[in-house]
Amino acid sequence: MDSLPSPTESNGRGPNGRFLSGNRIGKGNPAAKQAQQLRFTLMNSVKPADLEQIIGKLIEKAAAGDVQAAKLIMDRVLGPPLSLDIEERISQLERIAGGQQ
Repeated sequence: MDSLPSPTESNGRGPNGRFLSGNRIGKGNPAAKQAQQLRFTLMNSVKPADLEQIIGKLIEKAAAGDVQAAKLIMDRVLGPPLSLDIEERISQLERIAGGQQ
């Protein structure tokens, strides 16, 4: 079986392997422009005072026992929890049970 790459002139790619402008194969993400416009609008609409108010309400909810609010705050401030490898957990438990720490 021949494993030569296809000629670039027939697949819309240039000599470096990237898609050339105007090709009909790799048109990109059609929703990217709209998503960028929405992000731009959001960034221009939300002011620092708005965020402070939103964060304050979120903290109030978390303090009142809203687990989802507390999780969101902790994930954003501390980062999401990291899961330890199961073998590492077992080893740690065995060392503790055996009196080795």
